[in-house]
Amino acid sequence: MDESVSFYRDILGLPESPLDDSDGARIQGFSAGSALVELLEGTDPSSPISRFIQKRGPGIHHVCFAVDDLDATLERCRAAGVRLIDETPRRGAEGKRIAFLHPASTSGVLVELSEY
Repeated sequence: MDESVSFYRDILGLPESPLDDSDGARIQGFSAGSALVELLEGTDPSSPISRFIQKRGPGIHHVCFAVDDLDATLERCRAAGVRLIDETPRRGAEGKRIAFLHPASTSGVLVELSEY
């Protein structure tokens, strides 16, 4: 994580955005305009992040989209046949309500939806 933090902070000059750890991962955030870049490092070898990194190595884990109404968005996903990882919203980083969509339904990309 330290090498990645240095790249985003020192080389790209992105300001740090403090985030709480969540789901067995240490999280370091950086503001990039209106976007937020989150670096994740597994703190528990059995956590989803640790297993992902062990299997695939470092890189992009998922893309997150902010939505106004998470329940309504999940309902539209269900109606469209999108496979959900989280059938009901749960609390994620920053205490926001989140849910993940399965990559099999999103062209191989793990998608997180976050209610703002």
